[in-house]
Amino acid sequence: MKFIASSIESKEQNFNEARAVLDQHQFTLGGNWEYRSGSFDRALDESHKVWLRIPFDIVNGYIDSETTENDATIRLGKPYVLKHLYQEGNDPEASIRAFGAMFDQFQSPSNPDAPIEDRWITRAKQAITEVEGLF
Repeated sequence: MKFIASSIESKEQNFNEARAVLDQHQFTLGGNWEYRSGSFDRALDESHKVWLRIPFDIVNGYIDSETTENDATIRLGKPYVLKHLYQEGNDPEASIRAFGAMFDQFQSPSNPDAPIEDRWITRAKQAITEVEGLF
């Protein structure tokens, strides 16, 4: 994981407004959000292994990804780049179970904090620069 210095860090924003701005720049609400925090994520590569993440904390209100009627105010965190390397092919630890297959179909990263090449840091800085002036 590599942090990216940015002027958006610690900025407070209405969640819907932040989401609309970031949606226009290929960010999506990360699947790891919860009622107190979350992130906006943008894939930097075509295979979706290198990500630019802008974390946020909820200052007040709440978010619900199923509705646009969110009243939350969020505080943006320090953006960072992360890279997940996955084992190609079948997972040797996978077991065949009809019910369990529904839950065990995705592999864990073989290296969830893989080294990040300079080109991804450069691309992440460019993406952050695109959105900094909009907040």
